[in-house]
Order: sequence, then C-alpha cells, then structure tokens
Amino acid sequence: MTQGSESVRFGKRTTDTVLHRFEQWARDTPGARALIAGPDGLTYGELDARADRLAHRLLDSGLTPGALVAVGTARQSELVVALLAVLKAGGSYTVIDVESPRSGRRQLTAAEPVVLLTDAAQQAALDNGAGPRVIRLDAQAAAIGGPRTEQPADRPADADVPADRPTDPPADRLPGVAAPPPGRTAAVLFTGSAEPRAVPVSHGLLLAAHEAWAEVARPTPQDRHLFTVGPDATAFAAGWTRALCSGGALVLSPRSAWQPGDVRAAVGTDRVTVLHTDPAGAARLLIEGAEQGALTPAAHLGADPACRSLRLLVVAGDRLYLDEQATLQIRLRPGARVLNVYGPAECAGIGTWFELPQLPHPLDDPEQISLLGTAFPGFRAEVHGGEIRLVPPGGADAVPTGDLGLLREDGLLEYGGRLRDRITLPGGRLLDPYPVESAIRSHEGIGAVILKGVDGSRGPRRLVAYVAPPPGGPTGPARAPLPDIEELRDHLAGKVLREESPRTVIRLRTLPRTTAGQEDRDALPLPILPAAVQRAGSKSGKYGAAAGKSETPAGCAAGCGGVGLGFVALILTNFLWPGSTDLTGVPQPWAFLFFVLYLFECVAFGIGVVFLFGGRARMLRQRRGPSLTVAAHLAVSYLLLSWWPQDNFYRLAAKQDWPRQAALVYAFNIPLMIAGVVVAAYVVSKPADPFDFHDPTDDWPDR
Repeated sequence: MTQGSESVRFGKRTTDTVLHRFEQWARDTPGARALIAGPDGLTYGELDARADRLAHRLLDSGLTPGALVAVGTARQSELVVALLAVLKAGGSYTVIDVESPRSGRRQLTAAEPVVLLTDAAQQAALDNGAGPRVIRLDAQAAAIGGPRTEQPADRPADADVPADRPTDPPADRLPGVAAPPPGRTAAVLFTGSAEPRAVPVSHGLLLAAHEAWAEVARPTPQDRHLFTVGPDATAFAAGWTRALCSGGALVLSPRSAWQPGDVRAAVGTDRVTVLHTDPAGAARLLIEGAEQGALTPAAHLGADPACRSLRLLVVAGDRLYLDEQATLQIRLRPGARVLNVYGPAECAGIGTWFELPQLPHPLDDPEQISLLGTAFPGFRAEVHGGEIRLVPPGGADAVPTGDLGLLREDGLLEYGGRLRDRITLPGGRLLDPYPVESAIRSHEGIGAVILKGVDGSRGPRRLVAYVAPPPGGPTGPARAPLPDIEELRDHLAGKVLREESPRTVIRLRTLPRTTAGQEDRDALPLPILPAAVQRAGSKSGKYGAAAGKSETPAGCAAGCGGVGLGFVALILTNFLWPGSTDLTGVPQPWAFLFFVLYLFECVAFGIGVVFLFGGRARMLRQRRGPSLTVAAHLAVSYLLLSWWPQDNFYRLAAKQDWPRQAALVYAFNIPLMIAGVVVAAYVVSKPADPFDFHDPTDDWPDR
C-alpha cells in the first residue's frame, strides 16, 4: 500500500540549495533578525558576513570540496555560523553532541570527519589526538566574528537596513567554490544514541525536505522558530533551514542547551511563533502542572500568556497519541496548529505529517491511536509487510524506517510500534508491545507506558509494565491513581491475551527519554522485587517510591511483641517448672549472670513465637525455593523457641538420670543440630530470579 503526492515545486531548480535560499534572504533583508540568543542577536547580513569569513578560513586551511567538517560547540550562535560557513566553503557538515562528550566521541568515530570545528572548552573532551584536524572557533575571534548587534525593540524583525547604513551584500558563493551538485552530501545526520549511525543527506534532499515542510507549514518571515532538542538531533541539524531559508528568526539558547524552564520563558519573552519539540517537551510547556477541568482556550490564555504567540507547534521524535494531540490543540490559542511530524534521518526528518482537521470523523479510542497522517508533498509513504517505508523526492530508493504501520481506510497512516522493540516470549513467539501499551494506556490513571521483556538469570522472560501518570500529575479531583498489578490485569481482561499481559507493574513519575526526546527503554530501572512484593508495596506510595515504608513499623511491632511474650514466658516459668530458676544458693555475680541467661531464653522464645506466625512471608521475599523456605522457617522458629523449655527441663533433671538425659538430648539437641544444617543450606542457596516466583494472578482464568 502506498500513500503520497507530488508537488509542482519539485524538480524546477536542479542547482538550488538551502545555502542559496539563505543568501537570497541575506541580500533582500540584511537587517532582519536571523539569530536571537538572549540579549545577543545577529541579523541576516551579519550572519552571512561572519559565515563568509569563517568559510575563507576553512578554504585557507586546505578544505577540499565535499570534505566532511564536524562542528562541536556549546555556543549555538557560533554553531549556526559554522554550519553556513562549511556549506559556503563547499564542504558538508555534521553536528557533534558536546553536552555528552562520550556521545560526541562516538559520533566522531561514526562520521569520520576530516576537520573538527570546536572551542577550547570542548576540544579537550572531544579530541584524543588521533581524530580529525582541529580548527578552533574561539581562536582569532576577530577574524571569525565581530560585534553582535542587537536589533532595537521597536523595530520589526524583518525590517530592512536603512539606505545610509553600510552593508556588504554577500556574493552568490565564495570565489573558487563551485555550486555543489544536488547529489553531493550536504550534511551527515545521526540516528541511534548508544551506537550512533552516520546518515548522509544530499543537497537536493535537504532542500526538498525544506520545501515540503514549507508547503505544509506555510512559514513567514515574521516567524520566530525555537528548537528544544539538542543541535546534534536531526530536528535541528536538518531543521534550521525552516527558519533561515524562509526569512524567519532562529531563537537559540544563550547557554549550551535549553532547559525546560528556559523554554517557557523564551517563548514568552522572544515571542516565539513556531515551536519544534518532542511530545514530552510539548507536555511540559502546555500541560505540565495545569489544573484539570481548565482545558478551555479562554481559561488557558488567561492563565498562561507565555504561549499566546505560538501559531504552530511541531511535535516530532516519538509517538504522539490522538488524545495528547487534542489536549495540546486546546491549550493553544484559536487558529493555532499542532503538527505531528514523522520522518527518519535518511529523509532529513521529513516523511509524514498529521493534524486533527485531517480526521474525517471522531474516533472512539483516541488514547490508543497515534496517527502519522499523510506524506509530505513530494514524499511517499509505503507499508510493506507491516513496515513503514518512506520514499524521498527524486526517485530515490525507499527508506525502511523500522517502524510498523497501517494504512487505514480513511487514507491516514497509523503508527504501530517499532520492530526493534519486539519482545521474544517463552516459546519463541514475538510480541509487538505497542498494542498492549496502547491498551494499558486506556486506563484513566496512566499517561505513558512502556512494556518491556526482562530476562531472568535462570527463568523465562517476564513482561514488565512501566507506567507514568498523565502530564500535569495528580492535580485534578478526578485524577485516578496509577494502578497496581491486579487493577491493571482487570483492566486488560478481554483486551489482550493472558500471556501478553504484564506480570509486574513499576510505577514511575516520568518515563526516561533520550536527548532527542524518544522514550529510552534501555534506561528503565530493573525490577528487584517479585510481583507479590511489588503489589504490597505499591499501595503505600502513589508512584511506588514509598513501597518500603511499611517495613519499619512492622519490624518494630514484631520486636515489641517478641519482648512482651518473653516477659510473659518469664512469669510462667515458675508455674510450668517450679524451682528451675531458683538462685538462692548461687553467689554473686553468678546469680545475676544466670538470671540474665533466663531472661534471654524467655525473650528468644517470644521472638520465636512471633517469627513462627509472621516470618514466612518475609522469608519468601528472599526468592529461595519454596520447600527450602518452609524448612528454614520452621528451623529458625525451633532454634528460637526451644531454649526456654530445654534449659528448664535440664535444670530439673538429675545428672545421673540417664533415661531423662537421653530423652532431652534427642528431643532438643539433635533437632537443634538439624535446624542449624537447614539454616546453613538456606543461607548458601542461590536466590531465585526476581521473576521466578508463583504469582497468584498467573492463575486467573481467560476472559
């Protein structure tokens, strides 16, 4: 099945590039804002001039046409200057993660650039001496840059420079630098986090992706774009063209990376009109901390003026469910748009797009459906064997995305999960977790969920559900708490097969995510308790953080109960064994020492009684074998209980009464030895896997 459309804008300019588009805006509106970074900023003319100077420096260093240059700097304004300079010098660029030097070094290894543009602060972390040639951006700063110029506040962002202000209009390209062919690599993007893979993107594809996005999003020169992801993510490394190739301004963080609180402030202060973010970032901005029952445009705009400027919210990087998209839409002012954009690095981050008006009719289960919509103009979306494939413009080969999808009868593409997330169940059957996750997410108390198969050390794989509350937390009066495993099983009854239902639920405040905004399954915490303990502990804290709080009160109660029973035993001693504790003829200090011994025996008996009735449940948590656990429980109970009656019998038995002495030895001493052996076997035995336990809910009937 295939979905796609052609656009009349493709194929007309075979020598055009995104660099030419930027330079055209620099010629036409040199005084318009191009970069905004806190109090600093650059106009199109200043940005173009600084990029020219750095390009000359790259050419003077011997950069050859098509050479790959890595850019790694925490100064985002300088990063954009460097990207344009590399293109002007005829090279191709790749952006390196400087927030995580380990990730940056992996990216350098994957891309193999010939030059690294960086600062002194990042060079020590990225350059190991055996990598690419290093050119310092902060060296000879006067040759690269120049003073930053702040645009007056009362002047439109797209205003031209006055005629009497000196300008130096840039040339089409630097002398000696030929126009690159459309098939030459313009950028190298990265996909994957643990093991990044370098993906080359041609000049033609980079321009086609921009034009396709522009045809759908309809950007204007008055727009101010903000990207919340890191510069090394595809959304920014290929998406900067959305601002600078349409005459708009790019709002950058004055620091090394955007922080969640800074994004909200920047949206209001810098009047951001187009926000490019991931689902978690959109929720933090528009939903996090919002009151339930206030989901009306008027109430939202009155309470949160910071988002009034937004006219377009572009969400990419991970699945976005329909109910989430609808909530985001309500949070924006009337007329604003929310686009769910889907596309891999091989397509420069462009593939399909969806917004709510594309729906032909309302759907019954929006909390279980994520729609990818339709292909961007010039692109095509295909589904082969259940896998989504995207075909870029120009007759390129289809790109397998590794994601599952379905072309619905209404013509919309529906997301179906990732192939790499498939779980191998006992017996070898493969399970796609996404349908189960969607069914779990239909519980009113769950906002996000990941279903993961966790391997045991000596047992079959078990399914674990990691759940988090909806954005905003439990602020509303009708907010349902996160369910425990029994509630979740009841909720899934009739929706999924029994063997596909999770055996354990772990409740988190939020799901871990990568720097690109994707759910990070590898960062999920491993379960350390069996399901029975998880269920018991989950009732003491809303998100499972207080699962062990009941241990201390229970332990105090057990200890106090044991001491109390010990004193009762001490009182009963002379009634059961008259004269056994008579110390009349024993001199001091021996009389006192014997009394203390009698006291310890009675307390041990009291603790033994408590352990006999309450210790087995706690021993089961050690995950030894059930038979050995029962034997050890009885052995420990006997070791504690037997001292009180044994010593009293011995003290009343005559030393020459051999029948009674033999009876006492075989009635008490031999069992004590056996009990010691059982306890030793229990201590040295290997605990069972956290998931190799008998869960009573495993016996639930199929419904």
